[in-house]
Amino acid sequence: MREGFRFIPADLHGAYLIENIFTEDNRGCFQKNFEKNIFLEGGIHFRLSESFCTVSRKNVIRGLHFQLNNPQAKLITVLQGRVWDVIVDLRMRSETYRSWTGFELSWKNHRSLYVPKGFAHGFVSLDTDSMVMYQCDGAYDRQSDTGILFNDAGLGIDWPVDETVAVHSQRDLGLMTLKEYERNPMKI
Repeated sequence: MREGFRFIPADLHGAYLIENIFTEDNRGCFQKNFEKNIFLEGGIHFRLSESFCTVSRKNVIRGLHFQLNNPQAKLITVLQGRVWDVIVDLRMRSETYRSWTGFELSWKNHRSLYVPKGFAHGFVSLDTDSMVMYQCDGAYDRQSDTGILFNDAGLGIDWPVDETVAVHSQRDLGLMTLKEYERNPMKI
């Protein structure tokens, strides 16, 4: 593989923590988050379909999101601030089904997270105005866009923010439980 990117397999099969190409000099800096051929050499088959950013205040928890139909793979990169990013394996036949892992992503650590199809994704903002860029493989499907509650006991995610200060959208507070998901799982 060419020099620059480093692909670190996550505990959950198919997910990778990625150390991006980064250089800095007297003019400023340069960071490359994606190059198709290098990703292919690293075993990641990713076709960019859409890209967007969110900005979240400190202690905002977003997620755990996914699409029931036509799930998307995602490449998550923090452009400003820092977040603790969480993925959950929702592939019912996977040996790591229901398992989760978390990573700190920030502009300063120059890392991205590759989230394969079949995973739920969420994060908590650890700084004021954390900006997260999502690059997605697969079309957005508004009809099946959903998620699982961030604090579902069946997952047992240990969020690094006290629930009494966490900020959520009304939509995220109304997401399904893991038991509800298991009655109508993602179509992968």
